[in-house]
Amino acid sequence: MIFPAPCAVYTQDSDFVRRAHAFLRDLVDIRSVEGAERLHAVLQQCAPAVLLLDLRNRESSKLLEQVQLEWPEVLVIGFGIPRSEPFRDAEQAGIYAVVDVNLERQRFQDLVGRALDHLRVLEENRTLRAEASISPATASYGIQSRATPAEMSLSLLRFPRGFQGMDTRDRLMDRVVESLADSARVTRMGLFARRHPNETYRLQAGIRCLRETYQLEYRERDPLVRWLERHAHLIYRGNLHQAHDLRQRELLRRALDTFGAEVIVPLHANSRISGWLFLGHRLTGRPFADQDLETLMILGDHVSIILENAFLHEELTHQKTLAETVLTAIPPGIVASDEEAIIRWCNHTAESVLDISAAEVVNQPVEAVGSRIASLLREALGSSDDLPTEQWVDPGTRRSLSVQTRRLIQDGKPLGAVAIIQDMTPEEALRQKQEVVDRAAFWTDLAASMSHEVRNPLVAIKTFAQLLPERFDDADFRRDFNEIVVQEIDRLDLIITQINDFAHPPELKFKPIDLRGPMKRAVELARARKAADGFSVETSLPDDLPPIVGDESALAEAFAQLVANAAEATHGLPKGRITLSARRVREGQHTSGVVVTIQDNGPGIAADLKDKIFSPFCTTKPRGMGLGLPIVKRTVFDHNGRVDIDSNPQGTLVSVLLPVAENGDR
Repeated sequence: MIFPAPCAVYTQDSDFVRRAHAFLRDLVDIRSVEGAERLHAVLQQCAPAVLLLDLRNRESSKLLEQVQLEWPEVLVIGFGIPRSEPFRDAEQAGIYAVVDVNLERQRFQDLVGRALDHLRVLEENRTLRAEASISPATASYGIQSRATPAEMSLSLLRFPRGFQGMDTRDRLMDRVVESLADSARVTRMGLFARRHPNETYRLQAGIRCLRETYQLEYRERDPLVRWLERHAHLIYRGNLHQAHDLRQRELLRRALDTFGAEVIVPLHANSRISGWLFLGHRLTGRPFADQDLETLMILGDHVSIILENAFLHEELTHQKTLAETVLTAIPPGIVASDEEAIIRWCNHTAESVLDISAAEVVNQPVEAVGSRIASLLREALGSSDDLPTEQWVDPGTRRSLSVQTRRLIQDGKPLGAVAIIQDMTPEEALRQKQEVVDRAAFWTDLAASMSHEVRNPLVAIKTFAQLLPERFDDADFRRDFNEIVVQEIDRLDLIITQINDFAHPPELKFKPIDLRGPMKRAVELARARKAADGFSVETSLPDDLPPIVGDESALAEAFAQLVANAAEATHGLPKGRITLSARRVREGQHTSGVVVTIQDNGPGIAADLKDKIFSPFCTTKPRGMGLGLPIVKRTVFDHNGRVDIDSNPQGTLVSVLLPVAENGDR
């Protein structure tokens, strides 16, 4: 059968209802009923149907007798406890089937499927017998019987009035149904529609509709929806005999019976079914005439337009409200103008930051929000490129503002320009406070480090100077005095040089270079500085490294510092190992950079120092200022690169990523 036969489930067991829905969801339309009075209403609306009767209910035996007497076209399947008295009574009553209430899924589905097939055959036979018994005179009843031609047409003239100013779609649909029912003089009226394109069709508004109608749902591929979409004309009970296909006739009859209707009028929007109206009997009891049906189709088109416009208006209103709410809630200030440089909108943040009132500046030239922002908006209106962000301190409010302007274009059509305003005052104040704190911490660390580093040489010099008068004639003492004092003075000079180099780095001279040169030079510098340690370095320097733009001396110093750190980490290890390597970094077919790695198998960096190793004056050495790694980081940063350190108790890996020169692939 085309129309899915409904399946009524009569039970007070919610678990049985859940199982029935789960097992039969894709097979049949389930209508669950708990009260006997509602079961009769459902069967009156849906028969012929399949009834799943829970025999465990007390009134099941009496209800079964009533159904067999009043609804012979309903197939009853009893579910109960085997060998119980209600179970045996149902078997003797001769219903379609009696089974265990705990029937497993597959047998449950097979049983209901066979019942549906049996019901389909019964319906087709019943329809054929009814067809054979209809005489030509009787068949033409729906065509020949007419209401007074002008009766409905004149009353429907009042229908289109009164739909202005409906603030919600729900009120509009209620008003449409009320007006149409009053104009058409019918006993029952209902409107099925969808809230959104991906939802089901449900009864949205109705007058004197059957209670069960409010529970109905129809999907886009439902047979009734497909029939309305394919045929695009109304369904009238008086004309059903004209449908030659028995299955289609049964589909339409079931639809009319389900709604308790005489006429179903399809509603179209964008070449698709947007819903349908159904009308019950006329108050006069007369059948609908051809002119009435034509009028209803015209009104159906009118209702379709009303609902579609209401839907579009509701969507636009929702989108506008959502957009305004988002723009109002976001932290930046927003000022938008049209193509004529007239302000059309600004949010609360912009009002607060610019010290303006939206009521005063909207619909005014952009100069109303200030000459600086007005200049940027006008520049954006005349430019096709994105303008750079500008930052300044407003002379009136003393706020630090960062303003970014963009041209607004949709589908190639210019709409205006927008200014996105960031109040940087809190961030600027916080940055200044942080600079003060950082500066104080810098000088504190510098003073502590210098006092420690400078005191040691001075103590040695002072000690020898105090002993000099007493031991001046001692040649060995004078020799030691000369060596120690010169050594400590050189140490003091080195401290001053390090601080000076950190505070005043030499100007870098950038040019395309081969990284293998500074890497080899770095190993030589590190060995010269750590000659007593006698370490070795394994190098892997491919010949196909692309050139980079950099300062060869600065990079050599940076790599030498990293190699020297690795040498100190592996000093004293029986199998200390240091590797220095480089490789190109690719992005697809393009080489984006070169990564230099220095790896050792030392004890790694202590956990409490990992986050501070690039901070000035952070060191674990008994002698040292802790400026080596900060200088390395600054050198790499000046080369637009990045330095990363990964350390664990098994060793440390330092990676330096440097971008290649343009057209540097060889």
